[in-house]
Amino acid sequence: MIDLNTLFIITLGFIALSIFALVRLFILDRRLTRLLAGKTAGDFEGLINEFVKTARRLDERTRLIAQEIDQINERLAKALQKIHTVRFNPFRDQGGNQSFVTCLMDENGDGVIISSLYSRDKVSVYAKPLKAGRSEYELSGEEKEAVDKALG
Repeated sequence: MIDLNTLFIITLGFIALSIFALVRLFILDRRLTRLLAGKTAGDFEGLINEFVKTARRLDERTRLIAQEIDQINERLAKALQKIHTVRFNPFRDQGGNQSFVTCLMDENGDGVIISSLYSRDKVSVYAKPLKAGRSEYELSGEEKEAVDKALG
């Protein structure tokens, strides 16, 4: 036969276990209530379906954004990125560095060199195309300097 003390200890153990289970149940109930946002447990499947639809929409949106980023990177490669200007005085007897050479190139070194030569009587402007940082036309020292500095 079980004595009274043993029965009391077993009863206390069951009470403690019951209290622990109730606290755990209360915590899980609060989490479920927050998850369902006021909906009933029957709406749980609908809530999960909403989450799945939202995840699919986000995946599609992410894919579209990645495509747009690729298109932007392609366009950016063609934008002017390497630019340098060299001012100089081609005629010693006339004042100032009013003549200049400006080099404008994209990421691949394709672009143009614009040269402006200033004299007392006139201003002459020349343009030479560039492909991969080189021109089919002979470049002056100032033009070479502008290309080299633009290429970095």
